[in-house]
Amino acid sequence: MDSKTIGILIAFVLYLGLMIFVGFRNMKKNESASDFFLGGRKLGPWVTALSAEASDSSAWLLMGLPGLCYLGGIKETVWTAVGLIVGTYLSWLIVAKPLRKCTIAFGDSITLPEFFTNRFKDKSKVLSVVSVVLIVFFFTIYTASGFVACAKLFNSVFGLPYQAGLVIGLIIILSYTIMGGYLAVCTTDFIQGALIFIAFVISGAIVIFALGGPSAAIAQATDFSSRAISGEFGAELMAKFTANQNYSGMSIVSALAWGLGYFGMPHIIVRFMGIRSNKEVKKARRIGIVWMIISYVGTFIIGTLGTVYLLPTVLSGGAAETVFSETMLKLYPGFIAGIFLCAILAASMSTADSQLLSAASAVSNDIYKGIFKKDADEKKVLAVGRITVLVIAAVAFLLSLNPDSSIFGLVSYAWAGFGGTFGPIILLALFWRGTTAKGAIAGLIGGAVTVVAWHNVSGGIFNLYEIVPGFVVCLILTVLVSLLDKNKDVDMLAEFDAYKEMED
Repeated sequence: MDSKTIGILIAFVLYLGLMIFVGFRNMKKNESASDFFLGGRKLGPWVTALSAEASDSSAWLLMGLPGLCYLGGIKETVWTAVGLIVGTYLSWLIVAKPLRKCTIAFGDSITLPEFFTNRFKDKSKVLSVVSVVLIVFFFTIYTASGFVACAKLFNSVFGLPYQAGLVIGLIIILSYTIMGGYLAVCTTDFIQGALIFIAFVISGAIVIFALGGPSAAIAQATDFSSRAISGEFGAELMAKFTANQNYSGMSIVSALAWGLGYFGMPHIIVRFMGIRSNKEVKKARRIGIVWMIISYVGTFIIGTLGTVYLLPTVLSGGAAETVFSETMLKLYPGFIAGIFLCAILAASMSTADSQLLSAASAVSNDIYKGIFKKDADEKKVLAVGRITVLVIAAVAFLLSLNPDSSIFGLVSYAWAGFGGTFGPIILLALFWRGTTAKGAIAGLIGGAVTVVAWHNVSGGIFNLYEIVPGFVVCLILTVLVSLLDKNKDVDMLAEFDAYKEMED
């Protein structure tokens, strides 16, 4: 093992040790299910904002999107980034304050399924069960993307077998999530969000000037693209670059539609529920938006300019998603490279831990205690939550065993699943008093079926990103069934009116 590899290894060990330490320190703070799953609604704006954005971005920000840029997909990446930034801003602006107020007003709910049940007075618990099933299904797919990123990183940096990298990522993520719960997840996400931000700012600037400044760097990247399309770097790269040059109007709509996901992403909007005061939402929103804009600019720079910075090395196929790690390895000496490579681990873990915790809270709080063991004490609920984390992680691990798995593809599917099902329900729950439980159930099922079916068909209109038809079908079904059902629950209507009158 050479000195550079040893330096990187030391950085990784220190970083991963810090994550586990944070989990251990927060273990004693989890005295109740509310503490473990929502941190007792005590987090400030900085932790809330960076935790939300770090858990949102996942490994696709440092691997999936840079890889797409590397393969000539700069147009898709730009439009996707625009959609995500707008979606983030609108979710903070429109959803954050009302959701925090509404979840407190309707039974002090700590999970989305519990909120839906309390908001729509669903005594049958069908709405809760449907919500939990969808959360577990899509989060398992989403979590698998984080494990894939860890495996690819360890393989790229240390030459470890893909499966060995999976195991290491699994162990680290499980350790601090199971020990520390929401407080540990948000604290580690804050650290990880700061690390991602610094990595992009410093590395992006160095790459630009290493290539001779902005104008020279752009000229070299453009030249590489032309040479790739001409077939100089092989048929596979030529096909990718050529395909990404033909960007249609439908492709732009699909890219922008990523922004819809923010209205229904449980592991992100739970941050709105956990912030300590509605008065701090505005500050958190500003912090989050600045973080996102700068981070996405960094994605474009590393992904696009990495094509020429890494020459004579040319990445193709799944290896294109390692452009960030390969750039860090070439850019810095061992220990410093290791610190910035930890940003990829940060992105992977900050999302996987949040997803595992959200899914676990849904199963333990809404299924175990909500249906099967209503008198369960806090210790039993926490135990079931931790067991659920283990089970979901195990299934996600099995889904990620294929080394050819695409991080971008896995995230895209799960993102559409949540945005196309929960998004419309959350918006209607907050702003339309006429929404009913039957309408919400119909919307969730209709949206989910549409997303899954659309995802598995291609060609023509089916090339449109599945989040769009899923969102539309869910919205229409929820409204139509609610209108037919007619909301006659006097208590529900009174509580909704009282919630609207609450002070921020």
